[in-house]
Amino acid sequence: MIIDGSGPAPAGRTPFWRHLYVWVLVAIVAGVIVGHFWPATGEELRPLGDGFIKLVKMIIAPVIFLTLVTGIAGMSELKSVGRVAVKAFAYFLFFSTLALIVGLIVANTVQPGAGMNIDPRTLDADAVSGYVEKARHSGGIVKFIMSAIPTTLVSALTGESLLQVLLVSILFGVALLMVGEPGAPVRDMLERVGLVVFKLVGILMRAAPVGAFGAMAFTIGKYGVGSLANLAELLATFYITSLLFVVVVLGITAKLAGFSIFKLIRYLRAELLLVLGTSSSESALPSLMEKMERAGCKKSVVGLVVPTGYSFNLDGTNIYMTLAALFIAQACNVHLSLGEQLALLGVAMISSKGAAGVTGAGFVTLAATLSIVPSVPVAGMALILGIDRFMSECRSLTNFIGNAVATVVVARWDNALDREKLRLALDSGIAPPLAAPPIEQDPD
Repeated sequence: MIIDGSGPAPAGRTPFWRHLYVWVLVAIVAGVIVGHFWPATGEELRPLGDGFIKLVKMIIAPVIFLTLVTGIAGMSELKSVGRVAVKAFAYFLFFSTLALIVGLIVANTVQPGAGMNIDPRTLDADAVSGYVEKARHSGGIVKFIMSAIPTTLVSALTGESLLQVLLVSILFGVALLMVGEPGAPVRDMLERVGLVVFKLVGILMRAAPVGAFGAMAFTIGKYGVGSLANLAELLATFYITSLLFVVVVLGITAKLAGFSIFKLIRYLRAELLLVLGTSSSESALPSLMEKMERAGCKKSVVGLVVPTGYSFNLDGTNIYMTLAALFIAQACNVHLSLGEQLALLGVAMISSKGAAGVTGAGFVTLAATLSIVPSVPVAGMALILGIDRFMSECRSLTNFIGNAVATVVVARWDNALDREKLRLALDSGIAPPLAAPPIEQDPD
């Protein structure tokens, strides 16, 4: 089963109109047209986008649980799990911090908010009060740690916290590994259930064009293309910075790891268009996990790196946080010393961890950061509220590509990458089939 429908047809290549990414692209264009010319209708189409994201989120917990448990249980020894985890978090820490620094440097160099001369007292603080309240409830390192602990073993799989799913999956996988041979039937059963779940993912992905159409129609209908012009410099600065981060920073990282960032982007084109249409990297999480495994990354690495990356490796969100924070300070004529900027950087390093890959999460995280740094007025967030939806698309795309690169790099770092399979997948742009687990047959 190939999620994006890019597998070979019986006679030659699949016609272009049968590719999922083509229909997602058509849906995005149609959504922009409907939202622009019939804005009221576009706003009413929001349930299509929200409904599709709910369908995908319904399957995320089972996908993570099955992939991570079977991957860990299939490792040779327990220290292999710790080795992969240490390498993954080392990668996350380095590149997340680098993204924050890049945003800080660009903001100081370009200064997109300079000259606006905004009086914070004239801003509508009520417009962002809801986000600030969410930030207060979710902020703090202690609350962050406690949020990763589920009430019961099963509640983690029925809730909305990726951290809880990760904790339960890792503990269950480690326990299954420690049991040894007696746990083999459980692992085999979970692998077979995984085949069914990924088939279900393929079925749900067929509704991706509908979700992308509804989400894009709502975005353009509610905020309008004209809203981009008001803060065009900030928007352009953020998009160009994110593009350069992907092409230069992640591109060099990919080159050192032996693959092309551009070929990887082409390989994940269907998922990237889905992220663009829904403004949510979470909508493509199940597809990313399957495609990374098909591209030669070991299942245990994919199961550990991708889900944790969605909480700890958010390059786009990190660039946005420091860039947006300094934009607000510049627009309100608040001068931040080097020490204050470094303090902002330190707070952002903590508050950005655990941000979900869903629409608006970056804005809430920014509110959490600014509420801790008194130098920058939180009310200044009202300046970027109108374009945050458009910035969310760029954040999600950058986060998604960053996690795809991290998966390949960590897999190679841990000697868990089939390089020939990766080369074939990236050169062709087609996801190779996965080998099904052997099915035991009773003797005659």
